[in-house]
Amino acid sequence: MVIGAESVHRSGNWILSAKRHSTSISPDRDTVYSFDLEGRPLYWFERGRTYKRSLASVVHARDRAGGRRHHWQLSPEDAAQHFSTMLSVADRAPLRHAGPTLHERLMRIRVWSPDALQEEGSKFTGVYRPISILPPDQYLAVVVQATFGCSWNRCTFCNFYQDDAFRARTLSSFEEHCRGVRRLLGRGDALRKSIFLASGNALVLGNERLRPLIGAAREQFPGRPIAGFVDVFTGTRKSVEDWKKLAEQGLARVHVGLETGHDPLLRWLNKPGSVEASGAFVRTLKQAGLRVSIIVMVGVGGSRFAADHVRDTVALAGELPLGRGDTVYLSPFLEQPNSDYARRATEDGMHALDDDELDAQYEVLREAIRRARPAVTVSRYDIREFVY
Repeated sequence: MVIGAESVHRSGNWILSAKRHSTSISPDRDTVYSFDLEGRPLYWFERGRTYKRSLASVVHARDRAGGRRHHWQLSPEDAAQHFSTMLSVADRAPLRHAGPTLHERLMRIRVWSPDALQEEGSKFTGVYRPISILPPDQYLAVVVQATFGCSWNRCTFCNFYQDDAFRARTLSSFEEHCRGVRRLLGRGDALRKSIFLASGNALVLGNERLRPLIGAAREQFPGRPIAGFVDVFTGTRKSVEDWKKLAEQGLARVHVGLETGHDPLLRWLNKPGSVEASGAFVRTLKQAGLRVSIIVMVGVGGSRFAADHVRDTVALAGELPLGRGDTVYLSPFLEQPNSDYARRATEDGMHALDDDELDAQYEVLREAIRRARPAVTVSRYDIREFVY
């Protein structure tokens, strides 16, 4: 049976589906395995748990118990066992009358072994430096690393780039990197509808350096919109015309970590910028025709800043010129052990919000921002669910 761009074959309890960009196998109503067009596992559902495989074949798991989500990473041995199970299911999948597309897709899956999938980790590290974090809408982007580290790298709460000095690739190094990414993804790049310019705040680069890098990325991955991180402090160095030129070249969305609308908390976090600068910068981006995603941390500053953080963040969100196509991400704050934040919180006697208080602040922010900006998408951003 063909439905639009999807070929579906049913045999008893089995459902095999050849979607435009992936293949799925479901041997029963409680189990689904999904694969990319190279035949590599993407994610799967078993017994109420969700598993996701990274390009490096690291497997992350998630389930829900006691009304809360739980996240963990599988050991290499457990990951290999899962690979073995799903590949054996693919080997048993009934193909009679399934049609040529599903035959071809299943054959691609069946060439893999648990050992071959584990070896994808070495291929990944041959192409990428560690990818610390992405916004949720970019988890299925083509990530290309134009820079390493963060140009500021002194926020007390962040340890993503702690030991990585900020630097940019040369154009020739970046071009070779993009070719390596293309080889690694293979046909699996069909899933990836955008390009994310990593790492850290890569958009801080001046246009004379940035535009050739964007051109190189689009040459290898044409037709995809581009996104990237930038902070308020460095983003304001570009004019509206600078941002327009990047938009003309394919930049479509800019992700900005505002964290809070309360200036004293920003200073406590050692985060450069201010509420006034944040508003001016977002207006600049919107005047340049770009979509904007802002990131707010839920629970940051603990009980000491809670009321001011909520009040001023909601006020800021209501003043920003955000509209349809823009996003406010609410990211539950996770205090990193041994971070400057943890040290300072201890010194200042600051109390972290407990889980119930964190949930309550999330709900207050979400509902208030939705009322203030009904056309804007307000979404959860849980960094524990990041997998690339």
